[in-house]
Amino acid sequence: MRCPNCGTLDGRVIDSRDLDDATTVRRRRECSSCRSRYTTYERVESARLLVVKRNGTREEFDRDKLADGLARALTRRPVGKDAADDAADEIEAALRARGVNEIPSSAIGEMAMDRLRSLDHIAYIRFMSVYQSFDDIEQLKQEVDTLYEERTERAPGQTTLRLVAEDGAITPIGLRGTPRRRPTKRK
Repeated sequence: MRCPNCGTLDGRVIDSRDLDDATTVRRRRECSSCRSRYTTYERVESARLLVVKRNGTREEFDRDKLADGLARALTRRPVGKDAADDAADEIEAALRARGVNEIPSSAIGEMAMDRLRSLDHIAYIRFMSVYQSFDDIEQLKQEVDTLYEERTERAPGQTTLRLVAEDGAITPIGLRGTPRRRPTKRK
């Protein structure tokens, strides 16, 4: 290790400690020429993941880029503030567990959509509408209809949700998000 003060390569390690996650080692070093002390951090470098784009180009996997895309889809949705980062971490771990160096971008997109689908349907539709780049509104409608059918299968008999206003008033809302009409009595 080159001394940052004088540039000499001759130095010794005074102290080594694992940091809290046990993947990083902190070392205190002393230069044998100028006697200055400095700290270095060592961590295992993971194998590079390359993303193979649709046009055949390759670029290094960027976890932050994935997290940003997920965060945009989750904007103003009722999920935890760390949901996008957690999802990006899970996707990256799954990609690395495959043990390959090159991953098609379509596989990453599918994993992101699966994760968003389990987190929030609106975020899923947002992400999917950009990722899939639908040709017409009919394709988008089909996907929304599929989600709607799954939702009603999971909660059979549930035809309304309750919306609680700030003043405490409860308003029944139909599954499509519109206020539900109450039957009127005919005379």
